[in-house]
Amino acid sequence: MTGPREQFRPEGHENEHFLLTSVVGSYPKPKWHDRAKELFEDPDADFGETEWAESKDDAAKLITEEHEECGLDTVCDGEMRRNEMVEYFAELIDGYEFNGRVKVWGHNYFDKPSIESEVEYGEEWLVDEYKFAASVASRPVKVPITGPYTLARWAFNEAYETTEDATYALADLVNEEIERLVDAGAKYIQIDEPALAQYEDDHAIVGEALERIVDGIPEDVRIGLHVCYGDYSRIYPEMLDYPVHEYDLELANGDYEQLDVFKNDEFTKDFAMGVVDAHVAEVESVEEIKANIKKGLEVVPPEQLTVSPDCGIKLLPREVAYGKMENMVQAAREIEAELDAGEIDVVAGAPASADD
Repeated sequence: MTGPREQFRPEGHENEHFLLTSVVGSYPKPKWHDRAKELFEDPDADFGETEWAESKDDAAKLITEEHEECGLDTVCDGEMRRNEMVEYFAELIDGYEFNGRVKVWGHNYFDKPSIESEVEYGEEWLVDEYKFAASVASRPVKVPITGPYTLARWAFNEAYETTEDATYALADLVNEEIERLVDAGAKYIQIDEPALAQYEDDHAIVGEALERIVDGIPEDVRIGLHVCYGDYSRIYPEMLDYPVHEYDLELANGDYEQLDVFKNDEFTKDFAMGVVDAHVAEVESVEEIKANIKKGLEVVPPEQLTVSPDCGIKLLPREVAYGKMENMVQAAREIEAELDAGEIDVVAGAPASADD
């Protein structure tokens, strides 16, 4: 499944080589937007639906434009309208119910839902979000959407015999949503499956779910799969059979200890490698990020490499998140120029200095 990648090369791109730069999804919310949410949820505050909608629009516009200022080739609104990656969708899908907050890690909690009855597609999930971001963006908008396996695994299942059954039912709903996104103009969809590398022997379930998700989706729509946490050796190289164009993987946080997993078998799809750490509130230097990008060139040639952060970066201070994205783009452009100049030789997937 070859990826429709060149459509995201900006007009007038200065280098012959092109390393696609992107974000995973979430981004720090402006403090005033968090305050607006508090007011909206306060029954005593004079802050209603109209004001809350305005805050969401303003925040989405601001972050979309911030991504463009960083120079990213594809942008999103930083998920300004979403609360949590499972909770948000569970609130929109008929069949889910909520029973209280659950501690997930550190001091972070989320309302873990239960699947109480067969899931059904009700209102649209992300179409309005996409349309608004596309209306204020001058660059292509990427749409992250939580995948069906994670939506099933990270919920209590009271309605289906198995996680597999729940996953397939949810996959059909994701397919319907993507069809609507494509009708609205979306060309870059990312399926988020952080649960995938956490469990053994379920890669075949995810593969079948993805087959359902992409059924009827045009070939020029780029489909990515984001996986973070866990042990990638559980799913590689089997995951290369999935019907997606790109794999977006968290590696910087683990200091690339798992990079060798992807060298034993040829990486035949596009490799969106995390080159900045989403969990460290320090901005990596351009030189550090360039060194990380070169690690990606040990796995795939430049035409298959996408440069991105490890994961969503919503938990970072906003100025740190911006600095990471800005330096990431600068590093990618410098690596492109060095490739153009022949200063980096990529031989059998392994980069070496031309002076070596």
